[in-house]
Amino acid sequence: MARVSFGPPDSISGNPSVTEIGDGDLKSHVLVARGYPLPLGLSARGEGANFAVYSRESEDFSLVLYPPETAKDSKRIEIKLSAKFNRTGQVWHVMVSPYCEGYSYMYRVGTAEKSRWKKDLVMDPVSYCLDSPRGPQHFNNIAGGYRPRSVIMPKKVFDFDWRGVLPPRIPMKDLVIYEMHVRGFTMSPDSGCSNPGSYLGIVEKIPYLKSLGVNCVELLPVMEFNETEWDKKNPFTGKPLCQYWGYSTVNFFSPMNRYAVGSDPWSALDEFKTMVRELHRAGIEVFLDVVFNHTAEFGESFLGPGFFSFKGLATETYYITKRGKFHDYTGCGNSVSLNNPIVAEWFHSCIRYWVHEMGIDGFRFDLASEMTRSQDGTPLDSPPAIERITKDPTLRDIKFIAEPWDAVGLYQVGKFPHFGHWGEWNGKYRDCVRKFIKGDQGTMGEFATRICGSADLYQNGRKPFHSINFIVAHDGFSLFDLASYNEKHNQENGENNNDGEKHNNSWNCGLEGETGQNEINTLRHRQCKNFMVALMMSAGTPMILMGDEYCHSKGGNNNAWCQDQQKNYFHWNTSKAGHEMRRFMEKLIDFRKRHKILCRDEFLNSKDIRWHGSKPFKPEWDSGYNFLAFTFVDHQKSDDLYVAFNAGHHHYGLTLPNRQDGRSWYRIIDTNLASPKDFATGDGNYQMSGNYQMAPYSCLVMKALPSMEADSLKRVKSFRNTFMPSAAAASSSGAFGTGLGILKRAQTFQKLDPIKESPSMVNLHVPRTYSRFNLKDLAAIPDEEEEEPQM
Repeated sequence: MARVSFGPPDSISGNPSVTEIGDGDLKSHVLVARGYPLPLGLSARGEGANFAVYSRESEDFSLVLYPPETAKDSKRIEIKLSAKFNRTGQVWHVMVSPYCEGYSYMYRVGTAEKSRWKKDLVMDPVSYCLDSPRGPQHFNNIAGGYRPRSVIMPKKVFDFDWRGVLPPRIPMKDLVIYEMHVRGFTMSPDSGCSNPGSYLGIVEKIPYLKSLGVNCVELLPVMEFNETEWDKKNPFTGKPLCQYWGYSTVNFFSPMNRYAVGSDPWSALDEFKTMVRELHRAGIEVFLDVVFNHTAEFGESFLGPGFFSFKGLATETYYITKRGKFHDYTGCGNSVSLNNPIVAEWFHSCIRYWVHEMGIDGFRFDLASEMTRSQDGTPLDSPPAIERITKDPTLRDIKFIAEPWDAVGLYQVGKFPHFGHWGEWNGKYRDCVRKFIKGDQGTMGEFATRICGSADLYQNGRKPFHSINFIVAHDGFSLFDLASYNEKHNQENGENNNDGEKHNNSWNCGLEGETGQNEINTLRHRQCKNFMVALMMSAGTPMILMGDEYCHSKGGNNNAWCQDQQKNYFHWNTSKAGHEMRRFMEKLIDFRKRHKILCRDEFLNSKDIRWHGSKPFKPEWDSGYNFLAFTFVDHQKSDDLYVAFNAGHHHYGLTLPNRQDGRSWYRIIDTNLASPKDFATGDGNYQMSGNYQMAPYSCLVMKALPSMEADSLKRVKSFRNTFMPSAAAASSSGAFGTGLGILKRAQTFQKLDPIKESPSMVNLHVPRTYSRFNLKDLAAIPDEEEEEPQM
């Protein structure tokens, strides 16, 4: 039967009709009322459930209810709505009593026969919970096909207990971002997790994240996606490939079910919030990598999996089209018309939901330049959707980061509509630092600009921390592969190596790919350290990629979007060299966080930095050789930092600036030295003066500290006499050259500080304790009352 929730019953004709399909007597227990047009989506109203959805369909519209655990369409209730009774403007709405907790639902829009897509069942685009396969064991293993439905979840789901834990609200300038994949972080068997591949798996590994020192995780897409949307196989193993990264969103309000371990359709909500709460408790912010530039519905083709909500409800509203044809600015078949007022409101409500209900601290927007386009595809200077979320007073503490380009050439690095608030993935930083560190000529001036915060890009209305500095990210080579491959090796993706970026600015250090030659591997690890020192010494917000802290390799695959396997999994048992890199990264991150002159909220000027060449205060800008040194001036503590990069094939002698303030230079980092001397430890304090000889492809960091008594130090008055290679080996008569030539010459300086042998494999998740430094202020040292960091 039907009843009216407002307005006199006899004033409205055409009440909704209820039809029951399958066995049972569900119809007699359901009361149907007119309902309310707002809010959109499912909402509880008294003892009932209100459904409201925008659609251009003006005549045929039904709500379809499925009892819990109903397979396919064998049992359902269809409530055919009346345009007069259940439609306000372009919003269809209906109230159903009782609340029907646990039921799933869909909308039937028009008829399949008349539909352009030959389908008529769609999900609610504001679905907080979906009935789709659950559990990491079903990832890329979905029996019976992928057919998600929206779910009427229990009201108590919105009463999550945050236990008084508040968001950390860390200033952007102080962040160290860790880009990671929820499944990949703990899915490897050596993770030792009780809940591998899940939100709760991340909770188990929070001590690891704390020991590494990162204070923000940026999660690759966690909104529900269909990882089985592609029917492709690995040409070598025959195993199914998949949409592993998740950049193909099915529903924007619901967290990914295959990352949850619980059996209920709403388990993902509770477990996701638990993960966020525990990360916040540990002082770690949570960013989401989100995809609002396109959806999983593709374009004209892929009609099987590519039809979920938007095509059926209002194609011309949700997508940028022209005469019925999709504009494709994303390379994925469609482009969301985010600046359509209706879509902008939907987008705004989605961002609010993830912040206020799910606890998110920030967002990185994939192909964000597409989001600046108008309804006809023209780029806008002030896109309404961007402006809405930026100026929302409830979102003022939320960080917004743009990937400031799209797939068809709209490149907005430094020019993204920012309203003084948005950060950007600085692609120019990435490209320049890669070129400089591998020795490309003509890059020194730009490298200096990038180190100083990219003022050429961001000084007009923004700050240095709006530059998200990175060397590598999920799409592209890993850090170690950047130093191991000249060419991409994507054959396992099944596209004949035609996919992935061709121009990577990489250098394989003399030999392509994996090798057992120690000299090459030593150089590669040194280059990884050089990249990371450049990153952590730069003004801006640094971001590192999961696994780069131990030199993870993907075998040269620079587009591993479809690989659900060890190539993309974090390896918790790593090599000795990987463990040494991990130690280096721990100390480097801690060093940055403890030296506020590196975490800047203003751009550097001539008072903040002094440039050097081989001689103090004489930078060699016109040199074709990549040597650059500089001093960061600490105006508060006088703990100046001297940094030098020798990104070339020669040994390079330099003279340290004299100190006139009772301080001396102490070596903190020399990436040429073997671990643990690559980063100064309690094994000794290294006071320097006069000249210093830098090895090829190495970098140096020194710190100005008060001089100490000579008998209390391991004083090094001239590094040249102690560590410099023989005159023959260091002869300047011949450049080292590329490839193996440098390695033969480099043997004289590569292993200056041998360390004791340790097991070939090291468990990154096994706790251990670091010894203290002898000199408290030498680097980044906890106060004596604090516990040493545990791995």
